[in-house]
Amino acid sequence: MACSRLFRNFALTVKLPSVTTHKFDSGLLPTETVTTKEELMKYFNDMFTIRRIEITSDAYYKNAEIRGFCHLCDGQEGIYVGMEAGVTHDDCLITAYRDHGQAYMRGETPHAIFAEMFGKITGTSKGKGGSMHFYNKTTNFYGGNGIVGAQVPVGVGLAFALKYQKKPNISMIMYGDGAANQGQVAEAANIAALWKLPAIFICENNKYGMGTAIERASANTEFYTRGDTIPGIRIEAQNIFAVRETMKFAKKWGVEHGPLWLEFSTYRYRGHSMSDPGVSYRNKEEIDKVRATRDPIEYVKHLILDNKLASETELEEIQDKIKEEVNKAAADAKKDPVPDAKELMTDVFSHNRKYFIRNVELKDSALI
Repeated sequence: MACSRLFRNFALTVKLPSVTTHKFDSGLLPTETVTTKEELMKYFNDMFTIRRIEITSDAYYKNAEIRGFCHLCDGQEGIYVGMEAGVTHDDCLITAYRDHGQAYMRGETPHAIFAEMFGKITGTSKGKGGSMHFYNKTTNFYGGNGIVGAQVPVGVGLAFALKYQKKPNISMIMYGDGAANQGQVAEAANIAALWKLPAIFICENNKYGMGTAIERASANTEFYTRGDTIPGIRIEAQNIFAVRETMKFAKKWGVEHGPLWLEFSTYRYRGHSMSDPGVSYRNKEEIDKVRATRDPIEYVKHLILDNKLASETELEEIQDKIKEEVNKAAADAKKDPVPDAKELMTDVFSHNRKYFIRNVELKDSALI
């Protein structure tokens, strides 16, 4: 009991990594933050759950039980957990196709995530979207997007809606270093700057756009400067506290001043997608070095162990329990039913509309 009371009042001051800025006073940003045992244990649980979802997805995909495109995010878990620790679900979020981690942190269960990838009716998008198209309206998660960069102007539209409705919230618009070169990113940024919208542009720079190193695809690899007149900040996003505190600041800034341009320096352990082995344009030594020095889960794990908040055995038990829960969620989702044929027509047209397909006679009344 005495030990429990001790940890209940435990507070750890954490020094934040340095940042690089563009047209922005870095002195406005915090240099340290405080965390608790409860927070550290939650972050460890959430990040490890996301990683297990990705590892399990990898296995099912290689067994041809998940079809279509599939982009995994293991290595980048600190971004998704750190972001949600700094904002609320009243803030809008839209992202690209590497979206499993965001879906989980925006309230989706592992069961619903797997069901969507298996094409089952119990999936987050009724099995009709697959890996790239998770969506959760109740938590303002406007999904993944399969078209490179296409989510950025939509995210600016969400920011416009927030300002129009006078809500004290931001729109977080996520895209990768490859999408940073898309024209619609610049167009959307121009509107956001003109109208001072609460749009937070977030470039997940994992160093490789598909199979191409950023130096070969981008004349300007300083992605935090790409907003032109919009202030920019680059952070070490493998550090969950750097992400958390940056998002806290970004929310306040966005509501009061308008857009902000963020670059999250991160790393993906796997290839761009399941069809990419991820080793033809980088070597295993590079990946192993990041795992050893920048892994977001290991960082939090060391804080827990170094401060004797839990033992190695206790953390292993937590990991074993999460593995079991994720494996069960996937196995159960696999047994769920596929959508009925009539689902081809739902969520497409407005209600009370007479459906027809030009030059085609529908003999199956279930489709009408």
